[in-house]
Amino acid sequence: MRPSLRDTQSFIAGSLIGTLGGLIGLGGAEFRLPVLVGFFKLPTLEAVILNKAMSLVVVSSALIFRAGHIPFTTQLAHVDVSLNLLAGSLVGAWWAAGHAMTMPRTLLNRIIMWLLAGLSVLMLSEAWFDWHNPTDALLDDDLSRWMLGLIAGFGIGMVAALLGVAGGELLIPTIVLLYGLDIKLAGSLSLSVSLPTMIVGFARYTRSDAFAILRQEQALLAWMIAGSILGAAIGGFLLGQIPTNLLLTLLGAILLVSAIKTFQHNH
Repeated sequence: MRPSLRDTQSFIAGSLIGTLGGLIGLGGAEFRLPVLVGFFKLPTLEAVILNKAMSLVVVSSALIFRAGHIPFTTQLAHVDVSLNLLAGSLVGAWWAAGHAMTMPRTLLNRIIMWLLAGLSVLMLSEAWFDWHNPTDALLDDDLSRWMLGLIAGFGIGMVAALLGVAGGELLIPTIVLLYGLDIKLAGSLSLSVSLPTMIVGFARYTRSDAFAILRQEQALLAWMIAGSILGAAIGGFLLGQIPTNLLLTLLGAILLVSAIKTFQHNH
């Protein structure tokens, strides 16, 4: 059976977003959410749940693909960092997903708009300020660093649950700055934190009537996932062809505009 126009659009959208995500080392879920709501006209909570399902597949694939560059043994050597952030993120994801199911849709739209706008500002700051090569951890005291990691993890878990994203845009700078680790290692550790955090948020959303969207939009889900995986591979292949700072500036601006246009007037 030939794919429909909507199937083709889903695949193309997933491919483009996956390519952009691959170029900057993210899953691209931040960009998928405005597309699901603005272009495919899905209700906000349903779009978040669908986005989270896609993110689970994309992050699982990325974790496997990155193992060749950053072995699991290297990641295990820093398991204390992952556990520190996970201790907060799992609680944050469970709490935020529970509240997202009960809050008014207009309030959810407003919160999502501000969160996406905040992520776009973070992208722009990454483009303009160099935080990729820290020399030391932010805090020397282990207890203080653990407490700050717990708080950061809780906030990141909330964002991941509310947007249906992996949270790499927040996790990577947190790991680099707070623990003083290399950005490539931070990218892999962020995935190991993201996966269980997303599973917890996803499990929480199963209690919502909106969870039926996964059955109703099976074709959209499948075609967009296929496109996202293909795009991530293309993005990885093109890595280094476009200056990272230029790309982050462009994507940060696009995300800011799309977040405001999509969620400011969506009811």
